Amino acid sequence: MNFQNINWLAAIAAGLSSFLVGGFWYSNILFANAWMVDSKTTAEDIKASNKAKIFGFTALFSILMALNIAMFLSGPGTNWLWGASAGFLAGIWTFCAIAIHSLFELKSWRLIFINGGYSIVSLTLMGLIIGFWR
Repeated sequence: MNFQNINWLAAIAAGLSSFLVGGFWYSNILFANAWMVDSKTTAEDIKASNKAKIFGFTALFSILMALNIAMFLSGPGTNWLWGASAGFLAGIWTFCAIAIHSLFELKSWRLIFINGGYSIVSLTLMGLIIGFWR
């Protein structure tokens, strides 16, 4: 693997794009209320949480995920379509991991689809950004 073929700025931007997706996905417009009910989280829990820790680690893990995708997409034939496809396939992989953990944690199917759906959408966007920005 040649690390020189990785567009590091694209990978960082792709990783941070998950904040845009998450901000919309877990907003009141889409799934905030259902997510809070099924995850047994209250608005007070969220207000009392350590936001620096949550957002800091989220940024770190999202960038690591994007760098991982960028490594797989470092070949010369990568374009936006292959990037989005690879991101989608990575999203299916993570959806399955989320589903397995959630089933053993006795979580609802609705919560599995909310969290797994976020993973599919955010990873597809990451792959698209990395594939497009070559």
